[in-house]
Amino acid sequence: MSSLLRPLLALTAALTTFHTPLAQAQAGAAPWPTKPVRVIVPYTAGGNSDAIGRFIADKLGSALGQPMIVENRGGAGATIGTDLAARAAGDGYTFLVAPTAVFAITPHLRKVSYKPFTDFVPIAQLTGSYSIATASKKAPFNNIKELVAAARAAPGKYTFGSAGPATATHLSGEMVKIYAGIDLLHVPYKGSAEALSDLLGGQIDLMFDPVSLSQVKTGNVKAIAVLSKMRHPELPNVPTIKEQGYDLDTRSWFGLFAPKGTPQAIVERTAAEVEKIMARPEVRQQLLQLSQYPEYVGPAAFAAQIQEDSKAFKALIDRAHIQVE
Repeated sequence: MSSLLRPLLALTAALTTFHTPLAQAQAGAAPWPTKPVRVIVPYTAGGNSDAIGRFIADKLGSALGQPMIVENRGGAGATIGTDLAARAAGDGYTFLVAPTAVFAITPHLRKVSYKPFTDFVPIAQLTGSYSIATASKKAPFNNIKELVAAARAAPGKYTFGSAGPATATHLSGEMVKIYAGIDLLHVPYKGSAEALSDLLGGQIDLMFDPVSLSQVKTGNVKAIAVLSKMRHPELPNVPTIKEQGYDLDTRSWFGLFAPKGTPQAIVERTAAEVEKIMARPEVRQQLLQLSQYPEYVGPAAFAAQIQEDSKAFKALIDRAHIQVE
């Protein structure tokens, strides 16, 4: 071996050693994750929040090479689970999957122990929602016009269920009441699954929740409107509420968050993996079964969007004098 080649080989070996995980850890860039990651869903099992949480946990766990374990902590309008996530260490081993309400609605309607804009780091918006206005088969209306006529004839008679007070499913119903000028009785549940069960049984008349899609498709309940900007691809014959004369913007999404203090490198790596997951062709069809569509937004833009949504919902709540029961 020539005397010129030996130094070059030695330098190559040194560079290779420097880039091992051990060398990275010694340099302050410890490998992550090295153990399972907890994903808190602040709702009970069975609803869309649970389904989205499990969906992203499965996909992201495979991408990161460690299991992501979903932990359902429902109750009190999602504040119990959200507070648990807020108090967790910002070490990359606790995430929160939450919908619009947790950050942009609930803090305006009830006292919460978490600070939505300082206790969390937004990682990514995951999805947008095709929210559906769904009626019991027993209900005497099949579209928004018929609902309005029935509700005006009998104010307070018809009920709508939600995933809990101050959730997006609650506020969607309140918005319909405001824009249509009708009186509906709100019945809060601990999660969407419980509300859907009572809708199927005819104990309540309405829901404004994407979780009802499968029951609409099987004919067990009736879709009377889609609350998003476009028609639901799985329900092409159901008009949007705007097409029926009421211009609503439900601003409904699911997002991934980490506790404050989570290293920026972990946030950026996770966001990059989420972006790749949401770009997969098969993911759109998988999410469609949950009445969701992939709508990735990165950390900085997502943080700004949450602030805008919070202001919009605050204005609506103040204008309508909405209060949690």
